[in-house]
Amino acid sequence: MSTPPLERSLEQRLGLRERKKLKTRRSIQEHALRLFLEQGYDATTVEQIAEAAEVSPSTFFRYFPTKEDAVLTDEYDPWMLQILREQPPELSPVEALRTMLRETMGTMIAGERQRILDRGRLMLSVPALRSRQWEQTRATQRAIVEALAERVGRPAGDFELQAFGAALIAVWETAVLAWVYKDGEEDILELLDRGLDFLAAGCPL
Repeated sequence: MSTPPLERSLEQRLGLRERKKLKTRRSIQEHALRLFLEQGYDATTVEQIAEAAEVSPSTFFRYFPTKEDAVLTDEYDPWMLQILREQPPELSPVEALRTMLRETMGTMIAGERQRILDRGRLMLSVPALRSRQWEQTRATQRAIVEALAERVGRPAGDFELQAFGAALIAVWETAVLAWVYKDGEEDILELLDRGLDFLAAGCPL
């Protein structure tokens, strides 16, 4: 079986030890998602996930501090930020972000479409996951704002930069939610392009 594009991209940046950890983390998460969807999130225990993944409960907690993390944890942010920082300086912030999102989301959907859909459905249906996801999204927003601050030479606490980061996250979340609600039948890259075009045009209504 060939390695999915996203995992291949991640593995290229990791040493042998980190690659082994990535495979173990992915295996535990795959079993967790399957059991959550089959049995229900609340009805599934950490012990059941560990048994299915053939690891001990202590190993589960070494990779995922909580049951919620087995759904929400991913390796995307450092990869996305690296791509954003690699964009040519002549690109506007919106175009640099568009390139980042097209490259990363395109690769993710190509290799992990069902996994991303499953995670999205669980996050929509489980209140505890929505709460934790809010925290993680804010962390991603802060990281993107910091990268953009370096790019445009403004402090990360700049009000306009903070507002831009919040608007970007809103566009991103809206596109992903629309994609999940439609069971992945929409073109998520087109949705992201529409949202970014709307943002770049000043959100005209």
